[in-house]
Parts: sequence; structure tokens; C-alpha cells
Amino acid sequence: MSDKSSNQMWGGRFAAGPDAIMEAINASIGFDKRMAAQDIAGSRAHAAMLAAQGIVIPSDAEAMREGLLTVLSEIETGEFAFSTALEDIHMNVEARLKEVIGEPAGRLHTGRSRNDQVATDFRLWVRDQLDAASSGLTALIRALLVQAEAGADWVMPGFTHLQTAQPVTWGHHMMAYVEMFARDLSRVEDARKRMNESPLGAAALAGTSFPIDRHMTAEALGFYRPMANSLDAVSDRDFALEFLSVASISAMHLSRFAEELVIWSSAQFRFVTLSDRFSTGSSIMPQKKNPDAAELIRAKIGRIFGANVALMMVMKGLPLAYSKDMQEDKEQVFDAADNWMLALAAMEGMVKDMTGNRANLEAAASAGFSTATDLADWLVRTLDLPFREAHHVTGSLVAMAERKGCDLPDLSLDDMQSVHAAITSDVFDVLGVHNSVASRTSYGGTAPVRVREQIARWKEVLG
Repeated sequence: MSDKSSNQMWGGRFAAGPDAIMEAINASIGFDKRMAAQDIAGSRAHAAMLAAQGIVIPSDAEAMREGLLTVLSEIETGEFAFSTALEDIHMNVEARLKEVIGEPAGRLHTGRSRNDQVATDFRLWVRDQLDAASSGLTALIRALLVQAEAGADWVMPGFTHLQTAQPVTWGHHMMAYVEMFARDLSRVEDARKRMNESPLGAAALAGTSFPIDRHMTAEALGFYRPMANSLDAVSDRDFALEFLSVASISAMHLSRFAEELVIWSSAQFRFVTLSDRFSTGSSIMPQKKNPDAAELIRAKIGRIFGANVALMMVMKGLPLAYSKDMQEDKEQVFDAADNWMLALAAMEGMVKDMTGNRANLEAAASAGFSTATDLADWLVRTLDLPFREAHHVTGSLVAMAERKGCDLPDLSLDDMQSVHAAITSDVFDVLGVHNSVASRTSYGGTAPVRVREQIARWKEVLG
């Protein structure tokens, strides 16, 4: 087969032949250039350490550190020309540094390898994303607290199986998401502590014979300490997997809330009105106001879940230490981080702008026999009925109300006494939805007094 035929078999994209294919599959500069700032920070710390340890002369270290700032400036202003032939961000930066400062640039890589360099860059990048997630989650929690406080005593239906169960308060529902996102925040903070160790100085896999000071570079880069095992330092990506795991759990919470906002803003529910900033209209149906931001959050979450699985699959069969498979560790993390941060910001915006429709919420809470459990509890407390018997009596009264086309509070005392003669007019005190929610005063309950206590506690926690 001729070379021409062989090239055609690769397809038009790679008409130049196998060399072009190898360059395309081997190069990571197309995506790892996002780590330029972290790469340069790591190199500047490394250069300072090399001088402090007498491995390079101070003037060369200073030239490297200043030259790296020049390179960073070029990257940030868009003047830098990235080269696929140079494979990755590390080689691109080092090549440009040599053009800027000359011969001293060749000393920068003393005592390190691309293996520990990329592991350091990636940890720094993920750490930055965890910090961004912390800020995003905190802002979302604050927005939910504002909503909760405004509607601490608004009644609305609480659901199980998406069917009316018991009345709750709007504030209580908002605070449920405060608790969920607060756990996400704690997972972010916990993950950050665990991953905050420096791989720099582990070199290719076995450490180095140069008298480097790994504690110095770790401290300079804001790490707690150097990683204790050089093989582990260059070969594991559990910090990235933990980032994706934390992101996935948080994304799941975002998606659940997004689903509720889609339902609540529908014409059938009208529980909330979303602002025009986070909705769109229809091209042909003028009455439509679509909750697009919530729907897009719900959809984008799949990319975060997928990234988590994808990186697990990359790592699951790799022997120690480094394998080129691990070049596939970044794109999924970058994409997941982008979508998580965007979803957090969009949800915060929707929560800040949305308006709860109090009258519709209360009307829905008063329908669907939502105080049936209150009736059963009253029968137990007041008439000393066993709960199973109270449950049966309540069920009979619900069936009667259904036949009459009314709700429980609309039944007459005679109607109720026809099912159980001992029922008194006092029963009507527990059948109103406001009385129902006010009675749920157990810790964590929906009573407005409990909700306001939780709001105050979280305000104090957040400061």
C-alpha cells in the first residue's frame, strides 16, 4: 500500500500521516494551558528554592522568576503563541522562558520532572476551584436564607411522591436546601484540607539526588506539607476524583432544586415567579415564560456525573507510577468545574430574583387533605385512641370528604361524629394549615419559631 493510500485511510484530518496523528493524540496544550498561572507559580517557587539551596546561583534564579512573570503577562494578555509541537503548558512556558532570558532557563528543571510538575499544577488548579466552589455555595446559602426569612410563616404543601402530604412553611423548605448546600460546603472544605499537600520535588517517581527543600516549595505554594511518598505524589489523582465526587453530590442537589423550580413555576402550580433574567419566551406562544436556567442546570449536571465516571475509568487499571493515560485526567475536571460554577451562579441568581406566590402556596397547602395527620394525632392525644385506630378513623373521614367534594375542615361536626362519636368541636382547631405548621415545634420541625431559630443559627455560622 502506498504512503498516499495509507494517509487517506487515516482520514482527511490527518493527511500528513502518522506523525500528525501522534502529535494530535500526544499534545495536551489545547486544554492544559488553563493551568498556566499554576505552572508559573510552581516554577517560581522551585527557582527560589534552587537558589536557597545553592543548586543554582541567585542571579539565575532571579532571572528565571522575573522571566516567568513576563511569560505569564504574555499569556494573560493573549500575546503568547502556544505550540502543539511543544506538547503541554510546561514545555511551552519553558521554551518561551529560554527566548526571554536565555541560558539560565535551562536550569529551571533541575531537581524536578514533568511528572511532579503536572501533579503540582493540577493540585493548585483544583484547589483554586474548591475555593471558588466554597464562595459559590456560600453565596447560594445566603440567598436561600433571605428567602427563608421572608417566608418563615408562609404555608405551603409538603410533598411525598409529589403528592400533598402535610403543610410546611416556605421558610422550612428553603432551609432544607440550606442544609444540603451547607453539607456540600463542608465536603468542599474537607476535600481541600486533604488534598493540600505538595507533589513538587517528587521528580519522575523516586525523588531526586539534588539537595532540594520540599518543605520550602510546599510553604511557598500554600500547601500544608510535601507529600510523603514520591510514587504516590506523581501517580494518584484521588484529589481530582474527590473534587468530582463533591461536585457530583452538590450538582445532584442543584438538579433537585432546579426540578422543583421548573414544577413550581408552571401554570399548573404557580408557586413561584422566576425573573425575566432567568427565563425565556416562546417564539410562537406569547403566553409562555420558560424556566430555561433551571432546565439547563438540570441538564448540565449530567456532564459532572459523567466526568466523575470517566476519570474513575482512566485511573482504575493504572500500575504505579505515572502512565500517559493520566493526561486524560484534566479535560473532564475542567468541564465539570466550569459547569458546576455556572450552575451555582445561575441558581444563586434565580433564588435571589424569584418571588414566592404566597396566596397560591397557601391555597395548595389547604387542599389535598394535608391536615389528615393532624387529625389522626388529635385523635390519639385527645381521645387516647391507638394510632392504628386513629389512622382508620381519619381515613374514613377523608373518604367522606372526597365523596362530598370538600376538604376535612369543611366537614360538619355531625359528619365527624358519624364516624366516631367522641369527636368534639375542638378538632377544628387542628385542621387549619396555620395551626398545623405552628404545632410542629419539634427540633428541625416546620413551625415558624423553629425555622427562625435555624435561620439565626446559620446567619451566625456564616458571619
